[in-house]
Amino acid sequence: MHFIYALISCHRQFIYVGMTNNLAERTRRHNAGYEKATKPYRPLILLYFEILDNQPEARKREIFLKNRSGKLFLYTIAYRKISFLSSCGPV
Repeated sequence: MHFIYALISCHRQFIYVGMTNNLAERTRRHNAGYEKATKPYRPLILLYFEILDNQPEARKREIFLKNRSGKLFLYTIAYRKISFLSSCGPV
C-alpha cells in the first residue's frame, strides 16, 4: 500500500506532494524539520491523500499531482476548504 499525499503550508502558498508507505510518520518528519524541501514552510497540514496498491501506479499519480494540472486541482481543494487555516492556529 502506497500513499500519495499533499501537504500545505499554514503561512505561505506552498503545496508539497510526495509518496510514502507510512503517511503518519512522513507527515511528522516534514513538520519536525527533517525534510529539506519543506523545512522553511512549516507548519504543514495534510491537505489531500490517496491510497494506491502498487508503487508504479503511485508514482504515476504523484507525477500528475506535481505538474500544473495537478497543482491546480490541489489549490482548488485548498480554497474550497478554507477551514484548513483554522487548524493552523494564529498566523
